[in-house]
Amino acid sequence: MDFLVSSIIGYVLGSFPTAYLILKSSKGMDITKFGTGNVGAMNAFDVSKSKILGLLVFLIDALKGLLSVYIILLIFPLNFSNAAISLVFSVFSHCYNPWIGFKGGRGLATATGGSLILFPFLFFLWCLIWIGIYLIKKDVIWANFIATVSSMVTVMLFIENVIQFAFPKPSTETTLLFFSTTLLIIILTKHFEPFFDLLKNKENNSANRNKNE
Repeated sequence: MDFLVSSIIGYVLGSFPTAYLILKSSKGMDITKFGTGNVGAMNAFDVSKSKILGLLVFLIDALKGLLSVYIILLIFPLNFSNAAISLVFSVFSHCYNPWIGFKGGRGLATATGGSLILFPFLFFLWCLIWIGIYLIKKDVIWANFIATVSSMVTVMLFIENVIQFAFPKPSTETTLLFFSTTLLIIILTKHFEPFFDLLKNKENNSANRNKNE
């Protein structure tokens, strides 16, 4: 029953379609039909050309994840599993939003909000890897994808170290591993298509250069 309550609260909070509602009300735009069609902060910024709107979407989406964890910890104090399942469902419903045809964002902002409480080590690790990859590739999708995959591998290899920084403490290493990798996998499902599109475009550009030489 505890898991059911946690799942429902997380799912409802995560399903608030922030970018869709903000752009619809402020610009009269259906964000699912502009830019990448992604219902998140980056696409909100790209299609609206407004840093303020992009930042507002990011902050509200992050708040969804933070509240999904915080509320559950108020109801079930110091229960890692309940808070983690709430965050997982929050990110899932953000990525596959039931109110807008199961379209959604890529889950990073919502995951960020909840991870600041539950997985601070994972959050800071992801950010460090992201910065390194972005400085090399100068591309957000590259950085998102590589940082997410690398974080998942790091958690698997160094679970004993990661668990020291989790709050509340999970009952077992397996519990932490299951919820953290599930969260990262959901995020990855929203990055496969744009990442492989990048690789495809890179191959096409390379082939065209070779043809012209």
